[in-house]
Amino acid sequence: MMFFSCCFSPDPYAIVSFLHQSQRTVTVRNTLNPTWDQTLIFYELEMFGDPEATMANPPNVVVELYDEDTYGADEFLGRCVCQPTLTRSPRLAWFPIRCGDKNGGELLAAFELIRREKPAIHHIPGQEGDIMTSTHVLDELMFPGFISENLQQWPEESDLPYPPPQREPNVFMIPQGIKPVLQRTAIEILAWGVRNLKSFQLASVTSPSLQVECGGTMVQSCVIRSVKKKPNFDVNTLILNVRLPREELYMPPIVIKVIDNRQFGRKPVVGQCTIHSLEEYRCNPEEERGAVEEEEEDGWRHESSHLISGDVFIDIDDEQPLVPDQGEDFMDWWSKFYASTGETNKCGTYLDKGFDTLKVYDQELEKAEAFEGFSDFCQTFKLYRGKTQDEGDDPSVVGEFKGMFKIYPLPDDPSASAPPRQFRKLPSSGIEDCLVRVYIIQSQGLQPKDTNGKCDPYVKITLGKKTISDHENYIPCTLDPVFGKMFELTCSLPLEKDLRVMLYDHDMLTKDEKIGETVIDLENRFLSKYGAMCGLPQSYCVSGVNQWRDQLTPRQLLLRFCERRNLRKPVYEHDAVHFRGVQYTAADLEDKNESKRHLGPIKERISLHILRKLGLVPEHVETRPLYSPLQPDIEQGRLMMWVDLFPKSLGPPGPPFNVTPRKAKKFFLRCIIWNTSDVILDDVSISGEKMSDIYVKGWLEGHEHNKQKTDVHYRSLGGEGNFNYRFLFPFHYLPAEQLCVVDRKEHFWSIDKAETKLAPKLTIQVWDNDKFSFDDYLGHLVMDLNHMLRPAKSPEKCNLHLLDQPADRLVSLFEQKTVKGWWPCTCQKNGEKIIAGKVEMSLEIVSEHEQEERPAGLGRDEPNMNPHLEEPQRPETSFLWFSSPYKTLKFILWRRFKWFIILFIILFLILLFLGVFLYSFPNYVAMKMVGPFGPAKAAK
Repeated sequence: MMFFSCCFSPDPYAIVSFLHQSQRTVTVRNTLNPTWDQTLIFYELEMFGDPEATMANPPNVVVELYDEDTYGADEFLGRCVCQPTLTRSPRLAWFPIRCGDKNGGELLAAFELIRREKPAIHHIPGQEGDIMTSTHVLDELMFPGFISENLQQWPEESDLPYPPPQREPNVFMIPQGIKPVLQRTAIEILAWGVRNLKSFQLASVTSPSLQVECGGTMVQSCVIRSVKKKPNFDVNTLILNVRLPREELYMPPIVIKVIDNRQFGRKPVVGQCTIHSLEEYRCNPEEERGAVEEEEEDGWRHESSHLISGDVFIDIDDEQPLVPDQGEDFMDWWSKFYASTGETNKCGTYLDKGFDTLKVYDQELEKAEAFEGFSDFCQTFKLYRGKTQDEGDDPSVVGEFKGMFKIYPLPDDPSASAPPRQFRKLPSSGIEDCLVRVYIIQSQGLQPKDTNGKCDPYVKITLGKKTISDHENYIPCTLDPVFGKMFELTCSLPLEKDLRVMLYDHDMLTKDEKIGETVIDLENRFLSKYGAMCGLPQSYCVSGVNQWRDQLTPRQLLLRFCERRNLRKPVYEHDAVHFRGVQYTAADLEDKNESKRHLGPIKERISLHILRKLGLVPEHVETRPLYSPLQPDIEQGRLMMWVDLFPKSLGPPGPPFNVTPRKAKKFFLRCIIWNTSDVILDDVSISGEKMSDIYVKGWLEGHEHNKQKTDVHYRSLGGEGNFNYRFLFPFHYLPAEQLCVVDRKEHFWSIDKAETKLAPKLTIQVWDNDKFSFDDYLGHLVMDLNHMLRPAKSPEKCNLHLLDQPADRLVSLFEQKTVKGWWPCTCQKNGEKIIAGKVEMSLEIVSEHEQEERPAGLGRDEPNMNPHLEEPQRPETSFLWFSSPYKTLKFILWRRFKWFIILFIILFLILLFLGVFLYSFPNYVAMKMVGPFGPAKAAK
């Protein structure tokens, strides 16, 4: 027996060569999996050389496979090289067939060498009249062997066994000792439908039918009249009664062929696939029937007396709306998501309040081990067309077959009663209109598409002929975008079953490039018994952030589950539910105090508790890898998302979740710098005094472009400064995550702004002002407004120990709203941290609405209110020396050099008098001595 991976229908035969002889098998017509059941005998072969060495390492047998063609040369299909064995009654084994460097299938065969010890003259079976003799060691090769302990030997003068029986002249069958043991076996086939069939020979496939073959037996389905209107078969169950090997190793494959029924009787094969491993489809119908009968008996015994008509369903539309808790203002779906992923720093007090979490899968939901790939009802088999699947290009997938198989043994007596059929209670195979909600949460690790190492991703979704593109809302410059989008589409299953979610990179000048995509089979989720249409939450809430969103209530879902699985229905009593022999009460529930106010009726909550114990899909977010058609084997990133599917026949769905990303709210930080104390004196005045021209600078992290500084307190001689100056910092803040959101360009030439989240940190620095050089940095203080140091009430108590406060003493300005006190600014000196100054501040957080109601201006500008800031009462010594000459003389020169100045004036006057005296005295003396005016006076 042999099966190929080629996908046409050849007429295969085998040529077996050993040493200088070769023989050919019969031709099996029109099959990929021929079963020859034939023994080839190579009789009286002459082995040269050392017989013992030759038998220890016998020559290889070469088997070549060909496709017999009527009008041309036979086509070579492949070759395998096998080694014969001396073992009596060898077991059949699989040998790989190679066609060049490609895989060509497998060959099931056995090869046996029989060594003869005495020469003899024999008649060759099937060739009467021909005689071969030899005086050398004579050997025989059998394909696949015919020695059996049950076979009679040749006459006494021969040491060869009898050949196996002939099926036809010169065609020997495989002996019973080697041939696999067969048994009657039933193969039930669930032929659900075909999907995505591609055109064949330039014509669409419109009326396909199914042909299933196994072990030489074939069954054919009905014809689908119009695959575009209904791609499912009207008759969904087929059965094959075939004799198959008991051992799984020898099991032949199941071959599925899809045939298009065209005009003029043409029925081409438009696609097919081969199922090699059948072990997963085996079942024991007797055990399953016993379990079903037990459930049905229990169901009749309980339900007939307790279930009251009309008591199964409940309408939650009449529930009174609950008053929202004011403490839940910042609770949203993202709080739930971050609490589920372990990012507790972003979920606030969500977990403390006892709200529900969800399941976050790090893989596709189909690959979760508990859900069997959602192929419990029917599997998807890919159909191929072409000669091989091992070529480097596309393996030519031409469609899909939706179906399932059940394999179980039948009694050897055909007249005995057969086991019950496995595919009995099937869902409707008609068209189902559904509403689809696709929640796209975020993506991680995208492959960069731009020269800056980033990409500008956006979402595009296709379902059938419907396409939704979110091109307008692309997210710039990121590899980990947070989308937070919900898209609603409608579809008709199974006509539109493939949901394709794609991420594209936005480009300004060129065509947008696809980053990657993922495909979800909605039909599998719709048909699965695991309830994959809408995940089950932990609690049944009729309000709040975890409000019930399914179409059916938990009681309705539980009843529908029982109907689909042929289970007994639950029995509802006053405060208990009986299900499958177990009583569930309110004591089994795990309700937390904070969430009780949102919970629904007790019976619904117990029903949900039962459903969660049945292994159904929980409320979840799945992580799906993205692949690009250009690089199909390389992951392009991962997308976190989930899909809710609501059949319109079950009624309207519940309200959707709001997964819109959190929008930062605008706040204002009002920081009033009142005073400073003990600031380092960094300069020396012209009079030799230590002093500093102090001013204070401040900004919020991420807002360095909005640095603000006070006016300057000149000539501080004791480190004190008086300012009464208000800083006003606007910022955007996410209360739930306790982070600031900053939009800024990464480079000057960047077109879009990238969003960054930072902790709300306030930086305060103390500087010394210099007019003719750079200002001198003195010290700084950095505070996280969410974990802020408690200030000191006076400058005397403001010291370095204030910086070592334990975490439980830190305060949040967003909770306190306003704080006032003294904080230390520090710097490094000789490797040690010292206090560079102390700042008295008032810090206040106000919302945008409060800023409009209670305005306040920058510095001491109008509107100067809330609070009103007076001009600082600075000492007279605080001035800029070259802009106030009088004050310079009064407060600098006179105050420090007063006695020197007085002494200098006195000395100057004395020296001036002496100078005048010395200048005038000689002339005066001369006049006295000469007396020029004396005689004139006497004459008169």
